[in-house]
Amino acid sequence: MKASIHLLTLALLPTLLFAGTLPTSTPPNILWITSEDNSAEWLACYGNPHSQTPHLDQLAREGFQYMHTYANAPVCAPSRSTWITGMHALSTGTHHMRSTYAIPEDIPFYPEILQQQGYFTGNAEKKDYNIASPERFKRMWNNPGSVDWNALQQNQPFFQIININTSHESSAFHGLDTTQHDPQNTTLPPYYPDHPTIRKNIARYHDSIRQMDQQVGNILQHIEHLNLAENTLIIYCSDHGGIMPRSKRFLFQNSLHCPLIIRIPENYKTLWPAPTPGQKIDRLVSFIDMPKTWLSLTGAPIPQQMQGRIFLGHQTEPEPTHHFAFRGRADERIENARAICNKHYLYIRNYMPQLPWMQHLEYLWRIPAMQAWQAAINSGTANELQRRFLEPKTFTEELYDMQNDPHNLHNLAHDPAHQIPLQKLRHALREQQLTHHDSGLMPESEIARLTQHHNTTIHDLIRNPQHYPLPQLLDAADLALTQQPTNLPALRQHLTHSNTGIRYWGIFGCFLQNDITGAQLALNDPSHEIRALAAWTLIRAGKTEQGLPILNQLIQQESYALLTLLNIVDALDNQAQPLIPTLESLSLEEQYTEKQNYPLNMRNHLLQKLTPRTL
Repeated sequence: MKASIHLLTLALLPTLLFAGTLPTSTPPNILWITSEDNSAEWLACYGNPHSQTPHLDQLAREGFQYMHTYANAPVCAPSRSTWITGMHALSTGTHHMRSTYAIPEDIPFYPEILQQQGYFTGNAEKKDYNIASPERFKRMWNNPGSVDWNALQQNQPFFQIININTSHESSAFHGLDTTQHDPQNTTLPPYYPDHPTIRKNIARYHDSIRQMDQQVGNILQHIEHLNLAENTLIIYCSDHGGIMPRSKRFLFQNSLHCPLIIRIPENYKTLWPAPTPGQKIDRLVSFIDMPKTWLSLTGAPIPQQMQGRIFLGHQTEPEPTHHFAFRGRADERIENARAICNKHYLYIRNYMPQLPWMQHLEYLWRIPAMQAWQAAINSGTANELQRRFLEPKTFTEELYDMQNDPHNLHNLAHDPAHQIPLQKLRHALREQQLTHHDSGLMPESEIARLTQHHNTTIHDLIRNPQHYPLPQLLDAADLALTQQPTNLPALRQHLTHSNTGIRYWGIFGCFLQNDITGAQLALNDPSHEIRALAAWTLIRAGKTEQGLPILNQLIQQESYALLTLLNIVDALDNQAQPLIPTLESLSLEEQYTEKQNYPLNMRNHLLQKLTPRTL
């Protein structure tokens, strides 16, 4: 252990930016409590009139409540990947759900640095960091299992994470008929049908939030009982927003806005962000800021790779003007979107505008409220707003006034009165994508093949302009997404480019305009992703007899782009029925682990959806 830490220290010497200075001679303990899947809107101290969260409310009165804290990713594994490195998951290629791609060994994990600083590190017990480094994960926690209070008391200073999964999405799967919370004492957002099952599901989640709050209270009692309160910083936040349908996994306000409460004892009052506890802090905080801030609070050196800003303590850095967020594949569903916001407006850029916001997802559809919502749409009882989120987006840009439209229902992107904030946020988003090396401008399967071919990591590949010319990829994407017929000659020209990413945006632009000429040019492309899009273009343009055999052939050979192909088949609806025998012949059961069975989930969903039912 000591030898490996010493070697890591030597490896990090060129990357350390600065070391902190502690406010007292005694470094603080840090207890970081995280709850899963709940946005700020679920807590009473953030304004929910139905919630019962007395312990968190009290913590807010004793500490400092941050009002503008946002996750960089709206689902757990990419969000935690961002935390463990202090780098955007999009910047390391780990933004797709449970992709577990490797990152360079010289990128430190913040607990490793804390260990070097003399901290005892504990992680109870979330391990979903989305990075393939099992040996390093074993080493960076002195105690990777259940919290050991005696060990904490005997090994100070400590940095201990306690993860609470009571509020996780899975808590909404069952128990709807035995809720303590009254289903009528709930407020439904307008995009939900007013259905008894949906009300019960919301009530069930209120129960989960109350239970989570009680667990927080128990943790705080342990700290008091062990006489650790006076030298321990208490941090509470969720790992992203959620959890009811149309929150987790998306880039809306309730998908990203998270609670953050920090209690700092009197011994460390020089760290206070306001003159007295109990105050609400207006600063914009991103999850990317947290690892850098925690290191600063301990006096540890800060790796220069870390991309956030210190928001608390003696080394506090200027407040950012924007928060940057991203969405990639979530389980079996492929999606690609970016978001940026300030305290007023939220801007979303959709790189797959042909898709619905909410695609059928095996895990999400376990929630009874989601099933009831889908049933209301199928039966024709849902209104236009309630149908909207399960229909294709059709547009690339979204702009929401978060202050006056907290549900993000009214897209202002085409409102002449809002063109100035739209243009500012559009420009700011591109700057963030360039600064942080957006790795999502190529299909996941293609960039994975490139890293294998060049024996490198996604992190290193996307920083090589020969393999990943990011400015040109962004330009090509913009050209495709404008959907202007006058751009078709340029898009067809992209189809002859040597770079797979440029060719991908060429065919994507042709696809959005049902351009048969472009599709014909791409049918023999070496990229399976491009050929699949070309085939889909032909089908959309009425050339089913040409496009469907290409999809069938790629599926039969279990293409490396199989998940993309299955997502396309789903979008084809009944047009894909001739592919049923090929889908039935796929042998996927033994190829995928329980947590990564995404092609199997899609295959099973498609067979259920497409197979004709007999009475």
